[in-house]
Amino acid sequence: MEASTIWWLAAGAVVVAELLTGTFYLLMVAVGLAAAALAAHLGLPIAAQLVAAALVGGGAVVGWYYLKKKRPGDPSARADRSVNLDVGETILIEGWNPDGTTTVKYRGATWIAIHRPGVTPSTGMHRVAELVGNRLLVDPL
Repeated sequence: MEASTIWWLAAGAVVVAELLTGTFYLLMVAVGLAAAALAAHLGLPIAAQLVAAALVGGGAVVGWYYLKKKRPGDPSARADRSVNLDVGETILIEGWNPDGTTTVKYRGATWIAIHRPGVTPSTGMHRVAELVGNRLLVDPL
């Protein structure tokens, strides 16, 4: 069996493993194995094939790790409007308690609202930013 065939079969097996586990990094390893298969097609010795697999696959994994690390994370489910329909709604706040909370009428019930740390509480219209337990975290409009 040709060396390139073995590399292609290994790449296919890693892709199947990625589909079963959902680990995107395995696709980067499969790209490295495909690079080794291409090196084998070019007639390079086994050492060069291994180096190609290691450099391309390892480089792709490291590159993807740093690219993913730079991206901002997804918002928490507490602040995601598609998960929680209260996020983005507006409420009227008439006054704040000394402990930084207030009670508001919202959707026919009494809720406790809190403000973000470091934000000076103000009265008026506010937008629900997220739900923290059973409290509304609000931002002034």
